[in-house]
Amino acid sequence: MESVKVGEVFTLIGENDEEQDIEVLATLTLEGTDYAAVAFADDVSTESQEDMDIFFLKVDSEGDLTGIENDDEFAKVSTEFAKNMDEL
Repeated sequence: MESVKVGEVFTLIGENDEEQDIEVLATLTLEGTDYAAVAFADDVSTESQEDMDIFFLKVDSEGDLTGIENDDEFAKVSTEFAKNMDEL
């Protein structure tokens, strides 16, 4: 499995082909799957952690970030990241 590193920046292509950079804030492995907590790179440089919008994404086998589709999986991941937020 490819790993994603804290501090790494990815460019997402959103609706209307708008590019948005996201930065990896933290990673964790849960039940054999890697996940990343990310925020918009502009916010990381200008906002405090409390003011940032933080998103949780799954790292697939190629090291790409993908959305978490399952609500139960998302709840587990967000709970685990919340336990470790002091480390961010």
